[in-house]
Amino acid sequence: MKKRTISRRDFMTTLAAGTGTVLLGRSALAFPASAPVVNTDPFQLVTLGNTGIKTTLLGMGTGVNATNGSAAIIRAGAGAAHAVIRGAYDKGIRYFDCADAYGTHPYVRDALNGIPRESYTLGTKIWLGRGGIPGTERPDANIVIDRFRKELGTDFLDLVQIHLMTSPQWTEEHKRQMDILEDLKAKKIIRAHGCSVHSTEALEAAIESPWVDVVHVRINPFGEAMDKKDPALIVPLIEKLHKSGKGVIGMKLIGNGAFKNDSEKIDASIRFVLGLGTVDMIIVGFETPDQIDNYTARVIKALKNRT
Repeated sequence: MKKRTISRRDFMTTLAAGTGTVLLGRSALAFPASAPVVNTDPFQLVTLGNTGIKTTLLGMGTGVNATNGSAAIIRAGAGAAHAVIRGAYDKGIRYFDCADAYGTHPYVRDALNGIPRESYTLGTKIWLGRGGIPGTERPDANIVIDRFRKELGTDFLDLVQIHLMTSPQWTEEHKRQMDILEDLKAKKIIRAHGCSVHSTEALEAAIESPWVDVVHVRINPFGEAMDKKDPALIVPLIEKLHKSGKGVIGMKLIGNGAFKNDSEKIDASIRFVLGLGTVDMIIVGFETPDQIDNYTARVIKALKNRT
Protein backbone atom coordinates (compact mmCIF):
# COMPACT_ATOMS: atom_id res chain seq x y z
CA MET A 1 0.00 0.00 0.00
CA LYS A 2 1.29 3.42 -0.94
CA LYS A 3 1.97 5.71 2.03
CA ARG A 4 -0.20 8.76 2.26
CA THR A 5 1.69 11.95 3.04
CA ILE A 6 -0.26 14.57 4.96
CA SER A 7 0.66 18.06 5.99
CA ARG A 8 1.33 18.92 9.61
CA ARG A 9 -1.66 21.30 9.49
CA ASP A 10 -3.97 18.52 8.33
CA PHE A 11 -2.48 16.19 10.91
CA MET A 12 -3.10 18.63 13.74
CA THR A 13 -6.60 19.37 12.42
CA THR A 14 -7.37 15.68 12.60
CA LEU A 15 -6.02 15.59 16.14
CA ALA A 16 -8.18 18.54 17.08
CA ALA A 17 -11.20 16.62 15.80
CA GLY A 18 -10.40 13.93 18.35
CA THR A 19 -9.43 11.24 15.82
CA GLY A 20 -5.67 11.37 16.14
CA THR A 21 -5.34 7.92 17.64
CA VAL A 22 -7.29 6.47 14.72
CA LEU A 23 -5.18 8.31 12.15
CA LEU A 24 -1.89 7.26 13.67
CA GLY A 25 -0.68 4.28 11.73
CA ARG A 26 1.46 3.97 8.66
CA SER A 27 0.22 7.26 7.26
CA ALA A 28 1.36 9.13 10.36
CA LEU A 29 4.90 7.98 9.72
CA ALA A 30 4.93 9.95 6.48
CA PHE A 31 3.90 13.46 7.49
CA PRO A 32 6.61 16.12 7.06
CA ALA A 33 6.87 18.05 10.34
CA SER A 34 7.68 21.74 10.09
CA ALA A 35 9.50 22.20 13.40
CA PRO A 36 13.01 23.62 12.94
CA VAL A 37 15.86 21.14 13.23
CA VAL A 38 19.45 22.17 13.82
CA ASN A 39 20.74 18.79 12.63
CA THR A 40 19.96 15.11 12.93
CA ASP A 41 22.15 14.50 15.98
CA PRO A 42 20.21 13.08 18.96
CA PHE A 43 22.84 14.70 21.17
CA GLN A 44 22.56 18.20 19.75
CA LEU A 45 22.25 20.85 22.45
CA VAL A 46 18.80 22.27 23.16
CA THR A 47 17.70 24.93 25.64
CA LEU A 48 15.01 24.26 28.24
CA GLY A 49 12.61 27.14 27.80
CA ASN A 50 13.87 30.42 29.24
CA THR A 51 16.08 28.77 31.87
CA GLY A 52 19.32 29.06 29.93
CA ILE A 53 20.00 25.38 30.66
CA LYS A 54 21.47 23.68 27.61
CA THR A 55 21.48 19.92 27.36
CA THR A 56 21.00 17.12 24.86
CA LEU A 57 17.82 16.49 22.89
CA LEU A 58 17.85 12.89 24.09
CA GLY A 59 18.18 12.36 27.83
CA MET A 60 18.27 9.32 30.07
CA GLY A 61 15.55 8.52 32.58
CA THR A 62 16.60 6.42 35.56
CA GLY A 63 13.16 5.57 36.92
CA VAL A 64 12.04 2.53 34.92
CA ASN A 65 9.59 0.51 37.01
CA ALA A 66 10.53 2.58 40.04
CA THR A 67 8.67 2.23 43.31
CA ASN A 68 9.43 3.25 46.88
CA GLY A 69 12.97 4.35 46.13
CA SER A 70 13.99 1.42 43.94
CA ALA A 71 14.23 1.44 40.14
CA ALA A 72 14.92 -1.38 37.69
CA ILE A 73 18.57 -0.41 37.17
CA ILE A 74 19.13 -0.58 40.94
CA ARG A 75 17.55 -4.00 41.21
CA ALA A 76 19.79 -5.16 38.35
CA GLY A 77 22.83 -4.43 40.53
CA ALA A 78 25.39 -1.66 40.90
CA GLY A 79 27.50 -2.94 38.02
CA ALA A 80 24.58 -2.95 35.62
CA ALA A 81 23.48 0.51 36.75
CA HIS A 82 27.00 1.87 36.29
CA ALA A 83 27.26 0.34 32.81
CA VAL A 84 24.08 1.92 31.48
CA ILE A 85 24.54 5.35 33.10
CA ARG A 86 28.19 5.70 32.16
CA GLY A 87 27.40 4.16 28.80
CA ALA A 88 24.79 6.86 28.19
CA TYR A 89 27.33 9.58 28.91
CA ASP A 90 29.98 7.95 26.74
CA LYS A 91 27.50 7.74 23.86
CA GLY A 92 26.74 11.46 24.13
CA ILE A 93 23.76 11.83 26.47
CA ARG A 94 24.14 14.77 28.83
CA TYR A 95 20.82 14.85 30.71
CA PHE A 96 20.18 12.44 33.57
CA ASP A 97 16.70 12.40 35.07
CA CYS A 98 16.49 11.28 38.69
CA ALA A 99 14.03 11.45 41.58
CA ASP A 100 13.91 10.64 45.26
CA ALA A 101 11.29 8.03 44.39
CA TYR A 102 13.74 6.26 42.07
CA GLY A 103 16.58 5.92 44.57
CA THR A 104 19.14 6.38 41.79
CA HIS A 105 21.10 9.39 43.05
CA PRO A 106 24.13 7.45 44.40
CA TYR A 107 24.27 5.29 41.27
CA VAL A 108 24.33 8.33 39.00
CA ARG A 109 27.02 9.90 41.21
CA ASP A 110 29.24 6.83 41.08
CA ALA A 111 28.79 6.30 37.34
CA LEU A 112 29.69 9.90 36.52
CA ASN A 113 32.52 10.15 39.03
CA GLY A 114 35.54 11.92 37.57
CA ILE A 115 33.59 13.59 34.76
CA PRO A 116 33.52 17.42 34.88
CA ARG A 117 30.25 18.42 36.53
CA GLU A 118 29.62 21.22 34.05
CA SER A 119 29.58 18.73 31.18
CA TYR A 120 26.24 17.15 32.12
CA THR A 121 22.82 18.16 33.41
CA LEU A 122 21.22 16.72 36.53
CA GLY A 123 17.48 16.84 36.99
CA THR A 124 15.72 15.39 40.01
CA LYS A 125 12.39 15.53 41.82
CA ILE A 126 11.18 15.86 45.37
CA TRP A 127 8.30 13.75 46.65
CA LEU A 128 5.74 15.55 48.78
CA GLY A 129 2.87 13.04 48.94
CA ARG A 130 2.28 9.99 51.06
CA GLY A 131 4.15 6.82 50.18
CA GLY A 132 6.40 6.81 47.16
CA ILE A 133 9.67 6.92 49.11
CA PRO A 134 10.96 4.79 52.00
CA GLY A 135 10.99 7.62 54.55
CA THR A 136 7.77 8.78 56.19
CA GLU A 137 8.96 12.29 57.03
CA ARG A 138 8.57 15.16 54.56
CA PRO A 139 11.12 17.81 55.60
CA ASP A 140 11.29 21.18 53.87
CA ALA A 141 12.78 21.35 50.40
CA ASN A 142 16.05 22.96 51.50
CA ILE A 143 16.80 19.99 53.78
CA VAL A 144 15.86 17.53 51.06
CA ILE A 145 17.99 19.31 48.47
CA ASP A 146 21.01 19.24 50.80
CA ARG A 147 20.59 15.47 50.98
CA PHE A 148 20.19 15.23 47.20
CA ARG A 149 23.44 17.14 46.64
CA LYS A 150 25.29 14.75 48.92
CA GLU A 151 23.75 11.72 47.26
CA LEU A 152 24.65 13.05 43.81
CA GLY A 153 28.06 14.40 44.85
CA THR A 154 27.46 17.89 43.51
CA ASP A 155 27.38 21.45 44.80
CA PHE A 156 24.42 22.40 42.62
CA LEU A 157 21.47 20.85 40.83
CA ASP A 158 20.39 21.99 37.40
CA LEU A 159 16.70 21.22 37.81
CA VAL A 160 14.53 20.30 40.78
CA GLN A 161 10.87 19.49 40.24
CA ILE A 162 7.94 18.65 42.46
CA HIS A 163 7.08 15.08 41.54
CA LEU A 164 3.81 13.73 40.16
CA MET A 165 1.41 16.62 40.53
CA THR A 166 -2.27 15.79 40.01
CA SER A 167 -4.22 18.37 42.00
CA PRO A 168 -5.56 21.46 40.20
CA GLN A 169 -4.56 23.41 43.34
CA TRP A 170 -1.04 22.08 43.61
CA THR A 171 0.55 25.53 43.27
CA GLU A 172 -1.38 26.66 46.35
CA GLU A 173 -0.99 23.43 48.31
CA HIS A 174 2.79 23.40 47.92
CA LYS A 175 3.50 27.11 48.02
CA ARG A 176 5.82 26.81 51.04
CA GLN A 177 8.09 24.33 49.26
CA MET A 178 7.90 26.36 46.05
CA ASP A 179 9.07 29.45 47.93
CA ILE A 180 11.97 27.50 49.41
CA LEU A 181 12.97 26.26 45.97
CA GLU A 182 12.75 29.81 44.65
CA ASP A 183 15.15 30.90 47.39
CA LEU A 184 17.53 28.05 46.51
CA LYS A 185 17.50 29.20 42.90
CA ALA A 186 18.34 32.75 43.99
CA LYS A 187 21.29 31.30 45.92
CA LYS A 188 22.34 29.31 42.81
CA ILE A 189 22.02 26.03 44.65
CA ILE A 190 19.59 25.01 41.94
CA ARG A 191 19.33 26.54 38.47
CA ALA A 192 15.63 25.95 37.78
CA HIS A 193 12.50 24.46 39.30
CA GLY A 194 9.23 23.07 38.10
CA CYS A 195 7.06 19.97 38.23
CA SER A 196 6.14 16.69 36.62
CA VAL A 197 2.41 16.45 35.96
CA HIS A 198 0.01 13.52 35.88
CA SER A 199 -3.34 15.21 35.22
CA THR A 200 -4.64 17.81 32.81
CA GLU A 201 -5.74 19.93 35.76
CA ALA A 202 -2.20 19.97 37.16
CA LEU A 203 -0.86 20.72 33.69
CA GLU A 204 -3.20 23.68 33.32
CA ALA A 205 -2.08 24.98 36.72
CA ALA A 206 1.55 24.69 35.60
CA ILE A 207 0.81 26.71 32.49
CA GLU A 208 -0.61 29.54 34.58
CA SER A 209 2.11 29.55 37.24
CA PRO A 210 4.99 32.01 36.73
CA TRP A 211 6.97 29.95 39.24
CA VAL A 212 7.22 26.97 36.90
CA ASP A 213 10.41 26.91 34.82
CA VAL A 214 10.30 23.38 33.41
CA VAL A 215 7.59 20.72 33.14
CA HIS A 216 7.72 16.98 32.52
CA VAL A 217 4.73 16.10 30.32
CA ARG A 218 3.44 12.68 29.38
CA ILE A 219 3.05 12.55 25.62
CA ASN A 220 2.77 9.95 22.86
CA PRO A 221 0.38 9.61 19.92
CA PHE A 222 -1.48 6.62 21.35
CA GLY A 223 -2.72 8.06 24.63
CA GLU A 224 -0.92 5.43 26.72
CA ALA A 225 -0.04 6.47 30.30
CA MET A 226 -1.10 10.04 29.52
CA ASP A 227 -3.22 12.62 31.28
CA LYS A 228 -5.90 12.09 28.63
CA LYS A 229 -6.39 9.15 26.30
CA ASP A 230 -6.78 11.49 23.34
CA PRO A 231 -3.52 13.31 22.55
CA ALA A 232 -5.53 16.05 20.83
CA LEU A 233 -6.47 17.25 24.32
CA ILE A 234 -2.85 17.41 25.49
CA VAL A 235 -1.03 18.80 22.45
CA PRO A 236 -2.58 22.31 22.74
CA LEU A 237 -1.66 22.47 26.44
CA ILE A 238 1.95 21.58 25.64
CA GLU A 239 1.94 24.33 23.03
CA LYS A 240 0.78 26.81 25.68
CA LEU A 241 3.62 25.71 27.95
CA HIS A 242 6.10 26.21 25.16
CA LYS A 243 4.76 29.61 24.16
CA SER A 244 4.91 30.79 27.77
CA GLY A 245 8.68 30.18 27.80
CA LYS A 246 8.62 27.14 30.05
CA GLY A 247 10.92 24.24 29.33
CA VAL A 248 9.09 21.13 28.13
CA ILE A 249 10.50 17.64 28.69
CA GLY A 250 8.62 14.82 26.99
CA MET A 251 8.25 11.58 28.93
CA LYS A 252 6.25 8.33 28.57
CA LEU A 253 6.95 8.26 24.84
CA ILE A 254 6.73 4.46 25.02
CA GLY A 255 3.53 4.57 27.09
CA ASN A 256 5.33 3.63 30.30
CA GLY A 257 6.56 0.53 28.49
CA ALA A 258 3.14 -0.39 27.06
CA PHE A 259 4.50 -0.74 23.52
CA LYS A 260 8.20 -1.26 24.21
CA ASN A 261 8.13 -4.37 22.00
CA ASP A 262 6.28 -2.70 19.13
CA SER A 263 8.97 -1.18 16.92
CA GLU A 264 6.55 0.62 14.62
CA LYS A 265 4.74 2.30 17.50
CA ILE A 266 8.03 3.36 19.07
CA ASP A 267 9.15 5.00 15.83
CA ALA A 268 5.76 6.65 15.35
CA SER A 269 5.83 8.03 18.87
CA ILE A 270 9.34 9.47 18.61
CA ARG A 271 8.53 11.07 15.30
CA PHE A 272 5.23 12.44 16.58
CA VAL A 273 6.72 14.04 19.69
CA LEU A 274 9.72 15.51 17.91
CA GLY A 275 7.43 16.74 15.16
CA LEU A 276 5.32 18.81 17.54
CA GLY A 277 7.99 21.49 17.73
CA THR A 278 6.93 22.33 21.28
CA VAL A 279 8.88 19.70 23.24
CA ASP A 280 12.42 20.81 24.04
CA MET A 281 13.81 17.37 24.78
CA ILE A 282 12.77 13.78 25.39
CA ILE A 283 13.83 11.30 28.02
CA VAL A 284 13.85 7.53 27.68
CA GLY A 285 14.37 5.08 30.49
CA PHE A 286 17.31 2.84 29.60
CA GLU A 287 18.06 -0.41 31.38
CA THR A 288 20.89 -1.72 29.21
CA PRO A 289 23.58 -0.08 27.04
CA ASP A 290 22.22 -1.68 23.85
CA GLN A 291 18.94 0.18 24.33
CA ILE A 292 20.85 3.46 24.08
CA ASP A 293 22.12 2.51 20.63
CA ASN A 294 18.66 1.36 19.63
CA TYR A 295 16.92 4.59 20.56
CA THR A 296 19.74 6.74 19.26
CA ALA A 297 19.21 5.18 15.83
CA ARG A 298 15.46 5.72 16.10
CA VAL A 299 15.87 9.41 16.94
CA ILE A 300 18.30 9.87 14.05
CA LYS A 301 15.75 8.30 11.71
CA ALA A 302 12.97 10.52 13.03
CA LEU A 303 15.08 13.66 12.65
CA LYS A 304 16.16 12.73 9.14
CA ASN A 305 12.52 12.34 8.14
CA ARG A 306 11.83 15.90 9.30
CA THR A 307 14.43 17.64 7.14
